[in-house]
Amino acid sequence: MTTLVPTETRHLHGILWMLLAGFFFVLLNGLVKYVGQTLPSSQAAFLRYLFGLAFVLPALGQLKRARFSKTMWRLFALRGVVHTGAVLCWFYAMTQITVAEVVAMNYLNPIYVMLGAALFLGETFSTRRMVAVVFAFLGVLIILRPGVRELGAGHLSMVFTAIFLGMSYLIAKRLSQEASAAVVVAIMSITVTIGLAPAAWLVWVPPNGTQLAWLVLIAFCATAGHYAMSRAFAEAPVSVTQPVTFLQIIWATAMGAWLFAEPLDMWVVGGAAVIITAVSYITWREAMLNRRITPNPNAAKS
Repeated sequence: MTTLVPTETRHLHGILWMLLAGFFFVLLNGLVKYVGQTLPSSQAAFLRYLFGLAFVLPALGQLKRARFSKTMWRLFALRGVVHTGAVLCWFYAMTQITVAEVVAMNYLNPIYVMLGAALFLGETFSTRRMVAVVFAFLGVLIILRPGVRELGAGHLSMVFTAIFLGMSYLIAKRLSQEASAAVVVAIMSITVTIGLAPAAWLVWVPPNGTQLAWLVLIAFCATAGHYAMSRAFAEAPVSVTQPVTFLQIIWATAMGAWLFAEPLDMWVVGGAAVIITAVSYITWREAMLNRRITPNPNAAKS
C-alpha cells in the first residue's frame, strides 16, 4: 500500500535536500580553489572527472544496451566539447577570483538557458521574462563593477563558464528526450574526461598522495551535490527550492573569508541577491503558468 506524503512535508524535504546540495557545492568550490593552488587548473579538472567516472559505473550497463542515432551521438559529442570548455573556465576562475564571486556569477546560468531556449528551441519570451533578464544582468554589473575596479581574466572566465554551461544544459534537455538521466550524465563524464586529457597533459605535474585524496573528495562532493539537487527537484517544485540556493553565497563568502582570507564584498552579495531574485521570479512565474495550464484532477466536473 502506497503512503501519500503531505505536500507540505514533501516541500520541506525538497528544501532540506537543496540545503544539502548547496553545502556540497560550496565545499566543492573551496576544495577546487585549494587544490588549484598546488596543481595546474586543467590537470585538477581532468583528475576530478577521471576519479568521478567511478561514480557513473552503474550506468555503463544502460549505455551498452542503448541504440542512438547519429544525430544523438553528435549532440553527445557537442555537449562534451562545450562542457569541457565550461569546466576549464570554471577551474581557472576558481584560482583567480574569490569563491563568493564564482558562486554569485554561477547564478546567471538559468538566464543563459532561458535565452538559449528562446533563440534555439522556439520557447516563448514574454515581457516579464525580458524584465527579469535585464535585472539579472544588472546584478552581474553590480558584482563586476566595470570601470570602477579592474577586472581580471578570472571574471571573464566565469562569464564564459556560464555561457558554456547554458549551452550544455540546453543540449542535455534535448538528449533527455531519448536517453535516461544516468546515460546522459555517464556520457558527459566520459566525453569531458577525454576532452580535458590533452589540456592536462600539456601542464602535467606528478601529483602526490594528498593531492589525489583531495581530488577524490572533490569528485565525491560534485556527485553528492548533483544527487541531492536531483532529490530536491523530485520532492518539491523548483519555485520552492530555488530561493534556498541563495544561501550558497552566504556560505561561500564566509568560507572565503575564513579559509582564504578573502575580503567581505557586499557588492558581490548584493549583486547575487539581484540575480537570484530575478531567477526566482522567473521560476515562480513558470510554476504559476504551469498550474493554470495543468488541470486539477480533484476539481469538480460539470
